[in-house]
Amino acid sequence: MLASDRSPRRESRRAVRKHLAALIALTCAACVGRPAGAARWTAETLGMEFVRLSAGTFLMGSPTDEAGRETQEVQHEVVLSNDFYLATTEVTQAQWTAVMGVNPSRFADCPNCPVEEVSAIDIDRFIARIGAEEGVDFRLPTEAEWEYACRGGRTTPFGGGSELTTDEANFDGNYPLAGSPTGQFRERTTPVATFAPNDFGLFDMSGNVWEWTSDQHCEYPAASITDPNGVCGTELRVIRGGSWLFGADSARCALRYTHRPGDVGPSLGLRLARDVQGQRGEG
Repeated sequence: MLASDRSPRRESRRAVRKHLAALIALTCAACVGRPAGAARWTAETLGMEFVRLSAGTFLMGSPTDEAGRETQEVQHEVVLSNDFYLATTEVTQAQWTAVMGVNPSRFADCPNCPVEEVSAIDIDRFIARIGAEEGVDFRLPTEAEWEYACRGGRTTPFGGGSELTTDEANFDGNYPLAGSPTGQFRERTTPVATFAPNDFGLFDMSGNVWEWTSDQHCEYPAASITDPNGVCGTELRVIRGGSWLFGADSARCALRYTHRPGDVGPSLGLRLARDVQGQRGEG
């Protein structure tokens, strides 16, 4: 395309994205706790960083004595047979706006805060647009991939250990896990990567905003399962991670919560995933 053929609108969007990528790079330059040797990949369009998580086996669900446990959290072995990439942060308002042209968030005064008020239907459109521009098949993580990533190789309720404080995550500190002290209630989202990451180098896996997964709300099996896809014909979709509006029990790695695909709310957001094989520019 000749320079004279470029529309002012397109040039403006390119300039915004260039500035956004620089801003995100500056933010992540201060990130700590990244796993040594982990492969990384960056989506050029928005400067969105992904970490490659290795295939593995883990216990999904929770032990019967875990504080805040729900009966649906049947503990069972899950085998993930493929590596996958997961974004190190939740999708921000600036990233969403650069792709969709609008910011639906209630807390719209914070470009580097996670986008919220987005439904699973909205997310399908976002993924289609950014995928077309980037040349990559993005997706939401499965529920099993999400929990595997949240745990960061641990078996504790949270990716950072057995307890969670409001110095470590953005949740309603008036409602700590049983036996833990109360903390701050910030009453809103916070910028992504405000708190330390888990051992996989992922930020805000507990708290800030709930994250949509690709799974329908299906009953867990009792036996071991490989690469569960969460398709069982139910109306509800699974969301994970808790949020600024909920207590610490909802931020546990095993906690399952649900919404209908068309639902929106000020604590509903997302984090992108992608497969490793067959993608351009993979790490």
